[in-house]
Amino acid sequence: MSHIIMALDQGTTSSRTILFDENGKIIAEANAALDCHYPQSGWVEQVPEDIWNSQRQTIEAALSQARLTMKDISAVGITNQRESTIAWNRESGEALGPAINWQCRRTTDFCEELKSEGFDSLLRKRTGLVTDPYFSGTKMRWILDNVPQARKLADQGKLCFGTVDSWLIWKLTGGRVHATEISNASRTLVFNIKTCQWDAEILTRFGIPPETLPEVKPSSGVIAMVNPELFGGEAPIAGVAGDQQAALFGQACFEPGMAKNTYGTGCFMISNTGSEPVFSKHGLLTTIAWQIGDSPNSEVTYALEGSVFIAGALIQWLRDGLQLFEDAAETQAMAESVADSGGVFVVPAFVGLGAPHWDPYARGTIVGLTRDTNRSHIVRASLEAIAFQSAEVLRSIAKDTGTNIKELRIDGGAAANNFLCQFQADLLGLNVTRPKILETTAMGAAFLAGLAVGVWKDQAQIGQLWQEEKTFSANISTEIADQKMGDMNAVDVEGAMQMVMGSARAMGLEVVEG
Repeated sequence: MSHIIMALDQGTTSSRTILFDENGKIIAEANAALDCHYPQSGWVEQVPEDIWNSQRQTIEAALSQARLTMKDISAVGITNQRESTIAWNRESGEALGPAINWQCRRTTDFCEELKSEGFDSLLRKRTGLVTDPYFSGTKMRWILDNVPQARKLADQGKLCFGTVDSWLIWKLTGGRVHATEISNASRTLVFNIKTCQWDAEILTRFGIPPETLPEVKPSSGVIAMVNPELFGGEAPIAGVAGDQQAALFGQACFEPGMAKNTYGTGCFMISNTGSEPVFSKHGLLTTIAWQIGDSPNSEVTYALEGSVFIAGALIQWLRDGLQLFEDAAETQAMAESVADSGGVFVVPAFVGLGAPHWDPYARGTIVGLTRDTNRSHIVRASLEAIAFQSAEVLRSIAKDTGTNIKELRIDGGAAANNFLCQFQADLLGLNVTRPKILETTAMGAAFLAGLAVGVWKDQAQIGQLWQEEKTFSANISTEIADQKMGDMNAVDVEGAMQMVMGSARAMGLEVVEG
């Protein structure tokens, strides 16, 4: 039998398990939906046991589909929604309340407190991140302050914190291993990306006991063995990475300057910057891409990332909230049925704005509506908004690195939309390339795991497995693209607000600025 690698892809809206063979071909896959809960404005939660049970369900289904057990698996890779945070009892394994989702904004006040005292400057220098509720550390602080028993358990040495990868590792090993992986650690706001250790000064300021945190492991290397009582045998957990870093690896972006964009719930563009961190002056995040090898001293690869909070979630809202269509696949034809957006602009700031603005207070806006506006105009403007946000991020990457990215590799559910892909290529003035296998996040986890156990000897061999499905080339000039970026207000909150205020004044309403 050829080598079979299992990839666990635990995302915001679903858990997936995909089995790959040594040629990168999918031989089995299973999916289970996962709900988010919104207990109050700006809050987003999930149930930790639902995360695990949905993932377990897909593992069992994929193995059954392939007529295999875990003992037939050469290695297990894990990729996950990154900043979502879970706390649990070390002795019982029971979660202490909901998982606080990466989209949740409940820690905005604490972030403002850190900014007011100037601590955000230290955070930026040591973690590469901005001070924003997006990241895990402020969520840990909130749990300690607000969840019954959390602080008491921490004082007793019985509290575990973790991102979703840690939770899955804990569950897969029967509670024997409390570990995370370095790219996930780099998204917590309490991890020093230069020393590659939890930062003692930051932990003290946040009030987080270091013993509550998991051990940090490389992205590719054997971490632990799956509990044989779960799925009919043991297999090494040998590759772990946050979802966007995994997608970068799955897209074979192994050289500095190579970049990918994932069009998922949010939009995440990330570019390989090599062995030294590049600190952004344009609102991007400096993060760890991966670390290959079993040794903590193995070389680290860094990246620049721009996180757009709402992308596919905007299309989901148009479908479920506004009921403009029944299936997201309809949006391509709808967008192509009109010549342009009809002057409609969308700012999808449902949970604030991510890179490069980092405004937790911004909210979603649709402007430019007229009597002639129809649902196709709104759909087209929404797809364009996704592309505008991504273009703004890529231009920021180019400014920070001083290099022009020659190609953007894309993945995620919305990457199947040809209108979006072509509009993105036009805005950027470069090739936008879609691979044959869009499951690049899971594939990245599989590659990292297989690399650790010798299924593939090196990254060059992995790179040969990546295949192009379609390339979209720019159909407009750079000058016209620049004009579009200047004219369209989809990513320009200030511009959108000017339009809103103008409309309000025209209606005789008093507008108070500032």
